[in-house]
Amino acid sequence: MPVNVVETLADLVAIPSVNPMGQEVSGPDYFEVRVTDYLEAFFERLGLPWQRQTVEPDRDNIIARLDGTSQGLIVFEAHQDTVPVEGMTVPPFEPAIRQGRLYGRGSCDIKGGMAAMLAALARLADERPPDMPTVVMACTVNEEYGFSGALALTQLWTPGADSLFARVPDGVIVAEPTLLNVVVAHRGIVRWRCHVDGRAAHSSQPHLGDNAIYKMSHVVQAIERYHNEVTPTLTRHPRCGNPTVCASTIAGGISVNTVPGHAVIEIDRRVVPGEDPNQAYDRLIAYIAEQAGVSGIRHEPPYRIFVGLSDDNNGPLGERLAAVARETEPGCQIMGVPYGTDAAVLAASGVPSVVFGPGSIDQAHTADEWLEISQLERAAEIYYRFAKQA
Repeated sequence: MPVNVVETLADLVAIPSVNPMGQEVSGPDYFEVRVTDYLEAFFERLGLPWQRQTVEPDRDNIIARLDGTSQGLIVFEAHQDTVPVEGMTVPPFEPAIRQGRLYGRGSCDIKGGMAAMLAALARLADERPPDMPTVVMACTVNEEYGFSGALALTQLWTPGADSLFARVPDGVIVAEPTLLNVVVAHRGIVRWRCHVDGRAAHSSQPHLGDNAIYKMSHVVQAIERYHNEVTPTLTRHPRCGNPTVCASTIAGGISVNTVPGHAVIEIDRRVVPGEDPNQAYDRLIAYIAEQAGVSGIRHEPPYRIFVGLSDDNNGPLGERLAAVARETEPGCQIMGVPYGTDAAVLAASGVPSVVFGPGSIDQAHTADEWLEISQLERAAEIYYRFAKQA
């Protein structure tokens, strides 16, 4: 079945699959179920066996298998969810093509990569190249807020699983916007909430209270010092650089005429491959306690914690993919990046994993998200050539 990769991307963008990002929300724009239904119908048209794996209500991973004639088994993986659409300056679910770009939420991150993989899979299914490995297309949920879909996916290739996977894969290519470079390393994360308790009072008599926002300001300044002065002295990864930390959200107070009795921030600590996220959490907590100089600080346990993607075990896979990509993209580099992906979770199961796809991270999550169509088409060709030769 011939597949037009641009039309496929437009179809995917037109189907909302917004990740609620931990918020209590409802409505047709949220969750991945409608994209999963589209993918199920797509795989049916190709005549491929498929399997849905429920991760949460209205959130199913879906996989499909194209049997090859060689002993190899590779996985194409792309996530179905997008970030929210508030503040967008283009219609998020009305894909539009202008000046060689397709606009809309998810076009770059990562429905473009998904569309390119689907087009490559359809071409492989039509042509059945000799000595082709078995290719499994895996479309996961909840990448943008927790990687739970990728974690569930790894269960499908564990011994004894009732799954389309006959065995552990030889390698995974994860679709993310890499400008058609091959990413073999990236940072991991540990995220948590930090609370400061004060004492509420009428704002006309602030001396009777204990202002939690003022106290939290000392915590935030300590985090800033840690980022500027301590992280440059920590373990540096040759591809991913130094660790980072950022106070990313802040809230406090109940009204303008009340001394705030409580404030809370969220902390985002990025760890480099080989760095222990739990140790990073403990060390920053100790630094804050020493440097902030205020009482009433409470740290919640981390609500997100993942190691980075290491390049210790994926070198041969990355080199093979880069060699194929350089047939059409001579400037393709093997590199590391600062952001996180499903690849770290998949690699933690023991399967070599790399990241590769069309578009730039600079366009991901933006108000006018777009993808260059020529990169989309070239990505589909590279995925096809890699699977044909793997």
